[in-house]
Amino acid sequence: MLRYFTSLFFFLVVAVGFSQSEPIDLNKKDTTVYKQRYGLRVGVDLSRIVNSFFDEDYTGLEFVGDYRLTQNLYLAAELGNEKKTIGTPLGAEVDSEGGDLYTFTTSGSYIKLGIDYNTYGNWYGEQNMIYIGGRYAFSTFSQELDAYKIFDTSRYWNPDDFASGTEALGKYEGRNKSWLEFVAGLKAEVLRNIYIGASARLGILITNKRPEGILDDLFIPGFNRVTDGSRFGVGYNVSLSYLIPLYKKKNEPKKEKVQPEPEPKPEPEDRPRRQ
Repeated sequence: MLRYFTSLFFFLVVAVGFSQSEPIDLNKKDTTVYKQRYGLRVGVDLSRIVNSFFDEDYTGLEFVGDYRLTQNLYLAAELGNEKKTIGTPLGAEVDSEGGDLYTFTTSGSYIKLGIDYNTYGNWYGEQNMIYIGGRYAFSTFSQELDAYKIFDTSRYWNPDDFASGTEALGKYEGRNKSWLEFVAGLKAEVLRNIYIGASARLGILITNKRPEGILDDLFIPGFNRVTDGSRFGVGYNVSLSYLIPLYKKKNEPKKEKVQPEPEPKPEPEDRPRRQ
C-alpha cells in the first residue's frame, strides 16, 4: 500500500511540474469561424401591384433582384412593365373627362442594371442593408394618342369647347429612352431569408431626343413623368424579396496596418568641459 501511494505522489508531482513549464496565455483568441450567407435575392415591387389594384388608369409589375459579390458589394437589377393613361387638363375642368386637352396611353418595358453598396455594419447573423447605388436603365415603349382637342380662336361652331381632332389619333411605336439612376434605400430581414425593402430613385435622362410626330414622350416606363425643360425624374419602390442561399463565406476582418516603430533618436555627445 505504501508503495502504491508513493508512486501516485510521484506521478502527481511530475504532472504538476510539466503543466507549469508551459506558458499561460492570458489573451486567448476567438477561434470560432463566422460565415455569412451569399446568394441570389429575388422579389417583386409591392408598390406597383398596389397601384395597379387601386388605380384603373395604371397597370405595372416589377421584379427586383441582387447578387452578393463581397461583404458589402452587390450586383442589382430591376425588370418591369408599365402601362399608364394620362389626361392633360384644360381650363378649370380638371376632374372632367371632357376637360382634357389630350389623353394618351404609354405602355412598355424597362430594365435597370447596376450595383449597391451596403453602408450598414451588421451583427453576426444579420443580413440587413442601408445602401446607396447606381443604375443604367433602358426603356422601350409605345405611346397612343387616345383623344385631343384643336385650339381655334374662332368659336363659332363650338362656343363651349374646342373641336376634337382625329387626324393624329393612333399608336406611336418604337420609342426608347435611357437614363442613369441614383438609388438610396434599405432592406431588412423580417423572417429567415425574407426581406422587406424600400428605395428612392433620382434619374437623369441620357437620351432625350424629341420624337417625330405630334406627341412628346411625357411618360417613360420605369422613369415616371417627364416635364418640359427637365431631364430629371423621381421614383420609388417597396419590395418583398427572398434570399436563395448558395454558399457561405468567412467574413474576413479588416487587417490593421502595423505602424512602424519610430527609430530611437541618437543621444547627444558629451561636450568637453572648459578648463
